Amino acid sequence: MNRKLTAIAATTALVLGLAACSSDETSPSGTPGGSAAPATVRIGVVGSQDDQWPIFEKKAEEAGIDVEIVNFTDYALPNPALSQGQLELNQFQHIQYLADYNVNADDDLVAIGATAIYPLALYSKKHASVADIPEGGEIAIPNDQTNLNRALFVLQSAGLLELKDGGTLTSTELDVLPTSKVKVTPVSAEQTALSLDSLDGAVVNNDFVLDAGLDPQAALAQDDPASPAAQPYINIWTARAEDKDNATYLKLVEIFQDPEVTDALQAQSKGTAVLRTDDAASLATILKTTEDNIRAGA
Repeated sequence: MNRKLTAIAATTALVLGLAACSSDETSPSGTPGGSAAPATVRIGVVGSQDDQWPIFEKKAEEAGIDVEIVNFTDYALPNPALSQGQLELNQFQHIQYLADYNVNADDDLVAIGATAIYPLALYSKKHASVADIPEGGEIAIPNDQTNLNRALFVLQSAGLLELKDGGTLTSTELDVLPTSKVKVTPVSAEQTALSLDSLDGAVVNNDFVLDAGLDPQAALAQDDPASPAAQPYINIWTARAEDKDNATYLKLVEIFQDPEVTDALQAQSKGTAVLRTDDAASLATILKTTEDNIRAGA
């Protein structure tokens, strides 16, 4: 299956898509309401090589929808690209990441569908267990705020560090108490796995685990994706607010939930993904709560 992939760098500008039509027009799928989708729906992802995407593209084509999977290697880029009209959708982030982006960028991107929750895990090439990590050991963690924050809670749950006041959604490495067993070093998410050659461990995002040759079953510690507390970490389909009811985009969410697609996603995650089918209304509630908590510093 030929796949149309477009690499994007921070300095590369994409041609803007077709202008959105008024909300009373009919979408390409024939369902009234929402803005009309362009001839090709551009979807920003991190990890376009993942097994589920060729299957998804084929099923979208069978449904009469032409999609272009646009690959990013930097988490900071897909949301601005979507907001500026260089994409129609993106699918790379969880709710808390989107909430943090919306609050800090004063944006209003929305979640229109769910995919899965993935555990965030601690790996090491030097130590076989958490107990083996020495006093004063150094752990790499992702430097984007939401995954940094989540990584800190993974390490706190593992008994490797303590956070001021137990930690909040806005805790950073500056809130790690000096009584902690280890120190943390924030690096870009794609560099965490590379740090394993020199540091005692690293908390590695799921997007980069398999590319780094890591076995998810070998993780020393991780959060629980099945826990109710993991709701902010539901990975989502994201659209501009004016496109939240677009029938074509909602159809793509439905196509992604086809068993053939999700089976490939599960295989890609080595069985670690917890699949989710939360509807847009439920996701909107979680997103608003998370945004409110971030604004409140809770």
